[in-house]
Amino acid sequence: MRLDELWEGEMAGVEVGGEKVLLMNIDGDVRAYRNRCPHQAWALDEGDFDGETLTCSRHMWVFDARSGSGVNPDNCRLASFPCRVDEDGTIRVDLG
Repeated sequence: MRLDELWEGEMAGVEVGGEKVLLMNIDGDVRAYRNRCPHQAWALDEGDFDGETLTCSRHMWVFDARSGSGVNPDNCRLASFPCRVDEDGTIRVDLG
């Protein structure tokens, strides 16, 4: 996916090497997370993103979009992947 396809304040579910990944553009900074809620593995791209927090649509768990840390409840965390934006605007995700 290219950065110009993921506007600031938007998220998108993509597949990278067979892994479902959630990309989020937070004020021009792209974050990549496993596209599954740690609670019951619900797809996070079906949730709500207000530009700062992500809310899972299934049970309303809330996460800080920048860090992936749980807000409610605060004892959980999203699984993250390193990512970068190439000079040509392509978003690259490292699955490790």
